[in-house]
Amino acid sequence: MDYGKESLKLHAEWKGKIEISTRVPAASDTDLSLAYTPGVAQPCLEIQKDVSKSYELTGRHNLCAVITDGSAVLGLGDIGPEAGMPVMEGKCVLFKAFGNVDAFPLCIKSKDVDEIVNTIYLISGSFGGVNLEDISSPRCFEIERKLKEKCDIPIFHDDQHGTAIVTLAGLTNALKIVGKSKEEVKVVTSGAGAAAISIVRLLLSAGFRDIIMCDSNGAIYSGRENLNWIKSEMAEVTNPERKSGTLKEMLVGADIFIGVSAPNVLKAEDIAKMNKDAIIFACANPTPEILPDEAKKGGARIVATGRSDYPNQVNNVLAFPGVFRGTFDVRASDINEEMKVAAAEALAGLISDEELSEDYIIPKAFDPRVGETVASAVAEAAKRSGVARV
Repeated sequence: MDYGKESLKLHAEWKGKIEISTRVPAASDTDLSLAYTPGVAQPCLEIQKDVSKSYELTGRHNLCAVITDGSAVLGLGDIGPEAGMPVMEGKCVLFKAFGNVDAFPLCIKSKDVDEIVNTIYLISGSFGGVNLEDISSPRCFEIERKLKEKCDIPIFHDDQHGTAIVTLAGLTNALKIVGKSKEEVKVVTSGAGAAAISIVRLLLSAGFRDIIMCDSNGAIYSGRENLNWIKSEMAEVTNPERKSGTLKEMLVGADIFIGVSAPNVLKAEDIAKMNKDAIIFACANPTPEILPDEAKKGGARIVATGRSDYPNQVNNVLAFPGVFRGTFDVRASDINEEMKVAAAEALAGLISDEELSEDYIIPKAFDPRVGETVASAVAEAAKRSGVARV
């Protein structure tokens, strides 16, 4: 099937992938008097007295804003907010289908950090949480940080954190197979954008120690010239030996490669220079940094990609619906590192030791256990970390 051609045809027929439907009747004068005026005044007054009642008397408790500026859309790049709407609508579909979370797409016509932050803050009282989507790096980090400081609802950038959660889950199971520990392995990443930085941060939170990040100019290290502010921050917590050189040079003696960068940057001979039983997460889409067959030819033991036509797909849909479901269930004020690690551990734990194999380290996207399992783990972690409000 030509998915692009067929999808365009269907989008023209659908005229939007989501719609608003009512949960209450509007068939009589009494119905209108209860759902609207005059009866609606009473819940309004209750919320005026106590804003937290908005979670009990409106749909806010289960409503997530899916927000983009259209600057980094699904590998298409800066295509603009209107062009990003089909992706945001699709994201809303996934929220509902996999987490029973209501979501609403909003595309902001600005690239100014403070303007975007203020816009989201001003409408934040209408939502239970915000999912930032497809915002270019490094602005996405600044936007998320400022929103977390300003808003009293959870802020989550899925391109960062969803990818990180699924990657950590997969690595947890991959290390079981190869018999290596997270404290001892050497990890090298290709890419230093939103996904790569969040992955590295979460790996560090989970106990990984030896990580080297590479961008298009090679290894990132403290003191390297021409680093933006977020790369400078990451240089302080990675590459402790301040190694310099190319990605391929950094791979010599590495145990794990994580790619969230560009297609075809590696060949079999590069993998051959890694340690025995190398683990490869080549997640550039649609063409990975190295194809699985090529990686295996170089000696890789386990290979994951972002594609559904290969084993071990790193798919964000395994994370964000359950993360928000669990967050909303306890009305958490934040989605913190403990909650993300808990989500990854829950995902990894869905695959039993008996089921675990080189081609099955990550649950399938349609595994019916995923959403509920992740949600439960996230909710418990929110309670333990003190951000749950109910």
